[in-house]
Amino acid sequence: MSWLTDDGDDEGDYAEYDESAAKVRPNPKANKPRSKNRPEHADAISGRVFSVDRGRYGVWVDENTPDERQLIATKARELRTQEGRISVVAGDRVDLVGDTTGDEGSLARIVRVQPRTTLLRRSADDTDAVERIIVANADQMLIVVASANPEPRPRLVDRYLVAAFDAGIAPILVITKTDLADPAEFLANFAGLDIRVIQSRSDEFPLDELHAILEGHTTVAVGHSGVGKSTLVNALVPDANRAVGRVNDVTGRGRHTSSSTISYRVGTGWIVDTPGVRSFGLGHVDPSNILKSFTDLADLARDCPRGCTHLPDAPDCAIVEGVAAGRLGELGAERLESFQRLITTLGS
Repeated sequence: MSWLTDDGDDEGDYAEYDESAAKVRPNPKANKPRSKNRPEHADAISGRVFSVDRGRYGVWVDENTPDERQLIATKARELRTQEGRISVVAGDRVDLVGDTTGDEGSLARIVRVQPRTTLLRRSADDTDAVERIIVANADQMLIVVASANPEPRPRLVDRYLVAAFDAGIAPILVITKTDLADPAEFLANFAGLDIRVIQSRSDEFPLDELHAILEGHTTVAVGHSGVGKSTLVNALVPDANRAVGRVNDVTGRGRHTSSSTISYRVGTGWIVDTPGVRSFGLGHVDPSNILKSFTDLADLARDCPRGCTHLPDAPDCAIVEGVAAGRLGELGAERLESFQRLITTLGS
C-alpha cells in the first residue's frame, strides 16, 4: 500500500499518516510519580547475621528456641538510601521478610539493620579515613598473639587495643605457643593495662577458661596470620573446620587461611573469626575515645588545659603532673606510658 493517494494532495495525505499524529495510550504505572514511602514490614522477623559471602547473608533466627534455624538472605531495596547503601556485616541484628522458612533453596530479604551497640572498624592505612567495618555488636575482642613463630608484634597489638578502645569493646589477650618462647618480655609492654591475659601451648588450649569468658558474649577474634587463631576457633567449635596454615620458615610470616568473617556459637555466646591481617589502619579513630578507656587518667585529664595532647612534652598536663605526684599509685607510671604509646600509635 502506498502512503500517498492519487488525489494530488500529497502533503495532506502524508500528514494523515504522520507518526506525530498518532495517539499514544497512557501508561498509568510509567506516569505515576515514584513514592518515597517504604513498606513498614510489620510482619518482619529478626535474626543475627553470622556470615557474609558475595551478596548472600547467613542469618540465625529464633535463637535458643525449638524453631531456631539458619536462613540465606539478600539485601532488599529498602537498604538503599540517598546517602548510599546500608552495609550488612557479621554480628548485625536484622529484620527479614520473604521466605523465612530456611528450607533448601529459600531466600529471605533483609529490610532493616537494627541499631548497633558497637562497631569494630579499620582503615586501609592511617591516612585513609574510609573505614572498613569488621563486625557489629561485639562486646569483647580476643587478640591472639604467638610467643614465637611468628614473632609477636607489640605495635600491632597496640593498634588492636586502640581499635577496641575506640569501639568500646573489652580486649582480652591470648598468648599461644608459650612452649616455644617465654612471653614475659612481650607481656611487659602491656603491664600498665587492665586487660585479661590467657596463655596456651601449641598443642593445648585452656578451653574451660575460654568457654567461661565467651559465655553470653559476642567476641571477635583478631590476630596476625599464623598465630593460631583458626586453630583456637577449631578447638572451641570442633565443627567449624576453619582452614589452618603454617608459618613460612624463611619469612616468618603466616599464610592467610581465613578468607572471610564468620560467627560461630559457643554455648550462649558467639565467637567471630576474622581473616588474619598484617596491618591495621587507624585513620578513622578519634583519640578522645582512647582516653575514655583509661578512666583513672580521664579523671585527672579534667584539669588539663584545652587542647592538651597528654604526651610527655605537653605543658601543664594534669595527667603527667598527677602521675608524677603519685596520685595513681605504683601502676600510675605504667598506665601513663601505655596510654601515651597508644596515642602516639595514631600518629605513627
